[in-house]
Amino acid sequence: MSPAGLTQAEAVRFARDGFHIARGMASRDTCDAIRAVAQRDLEACVPPVEYESDTGYPGAPATREAPGGSTVRRLLRAYDRDPAIRAWSTSPAVASCLRALLGPKIAMSQAHHNCIMTKQPRHSSVTGWHRDVRYWSFERPQLVSVWLALGQETPENGCLKVLPGTHAMELGADRLDDAQFLRADVAANAPLVASAVNVQLEPGDVLFFHCRLFHAAGANSTAQTKHSAVFTYHAADNRPLPGTRSASLPEIPLDSNL
Repeated sequence: MSPAGLTQAEAVRFARDGFHIARGMASRDTCDAIRAVAQRDLEACVPPVEYESDTGYPGAPATREAPGGSTVRRLLRAYDRDPAIRAWSTSPAVASCLRALLGPKIAMSQAHHNCIMTKQPRHSSVTGWHRDVRYWSFERPQLVSVWLALGQETPENGCLKVLPGTHAMELGADRLDDAQFLRADVAANAPLVASAVNVQLEPGDVLFFHCRLFHAAGANSTAQTKHSAVFTYHAADNRPLPGTRSASLPEIPLDSNL
């Protein structure tokens, strides 16, 4: 992993598009170590976890008792699970890139993402178009998520899709449903959805994306589980609002790890 960070041109494109892909940013050893933790904790179902049946998304089992109801969607509190995960999520390479996007002092939220995201065969769900910031509470809606592919990510196994530039758009409430997903029945949303880009990744590739960027994901139609390590960061002076879920866990300052 190089601590060089982003170029000025890459930062400008991020400001325009709301995302950036850093190819080969993490080493194979890093990916292998984190994936081994994921496989270990998935097999033992080490808590805390989120199940597909908890989401209510299309394709998810209806209840924990339904077929596939014990399918895990996310291994939560990933930072606490293993030193390899802590080392990656607070690494100089990650911090250097984030400084180009958020400013000189960075903190990681433990309350949001901070997980190993999985797409498992047979019972994975479809996630509609949404912005992560819809349930986050900070002084400013300026956070960046860092998504590390631990294996290949393709449309076939449910890779992310993004709508470039939507982080800078203001959409009327009539274009969103009650859960803040884009409504498929609103004609004005069709051109946005038509602009979708599949974020296809190889192991070690890293997606940086803005908390206001609309994104979605399909189901995994392959026979292999897809694993991704996902963490969310903000400028140290962009504080979570007291009393909210965003303030429920202590933040991790990256600068102290450099």
